[in-house]
Amino acid sequence: MSDIWDFFQHLFNPRWIFFYFGNTALFILLAIVFAETGFFIGFFLPGDSLLFTAGIFGKDLCKNFYNVPFFVIILIVAGVAILGNMQGYWLGYKSGNLLYKKKDTFLFKKKHLLIAKLFYNKYKTTALIMSRFLPMFRTFAPIVAGAIRVDFKKFMIYNIIGALAWTFSIMLAGHYLDRRFPELKNHLEWIVLLIVLITTFPVFLKLKIRKKKKVLI
Repeated sequence: MSDIWDFFQHLFNPRWIFFYFGNTALFILLAIVFAETGFFIGFFLPGDSLLFTAGIFGKDLCKNFYNVPFFVIILIVAGVAILGNMQGYWLGYKSGNLLYKKKDTFLFKKKHLLIAKLFYNKYKTTALIMSRFLPMFRTFAPIVAGAIRVDFKKFMIYNIIGALAWTFSIMLAGHYLDRRFPELKNHLEWIVLLIVLITTFPVFLKLKIRKKKKVLI
């Protein structure tokens, strides 16, 4: 039980995950990516910062996984992200209406689902690409797509594009920035905080502007 508690305490410290799990860090990364995009409780998981850190520790990931090239690692992560969105779509397709009636719990907030629906209604299927780079939306966009019965073929096209764009851009950024600035490893906490601010600030700003417009109306 103490080990499980320690894991959740350090869950937002990607560096700890790669050091603590060592050879199995890739599988922890894949599990988190899948959970974040495949289940509505995954919105609190550190997807962006974890991918960036995975790029920094790319050499170790390759070494611990049969010495495959780094782009193979990225493709594996992208594949799991695609599967996660498919799981989210299926969840929304099967129980979307029930989720809208579900009471709030510690892990589920209906307002997140409603905000994601507004986001999806505005940007349509391209929201599946944009949401990859936005915490919370990344979790709920595929669920909304399933709930409103988006054509599955169209969903898969944007699902694949979004997953590839998300994983390659963030993991390669971490990989090449580490090669250019090796001292990045010593400041990961600040980098993670910066990533969180960059990815969440536009969302809160948009919501604040929308709220002001409603007040004026």
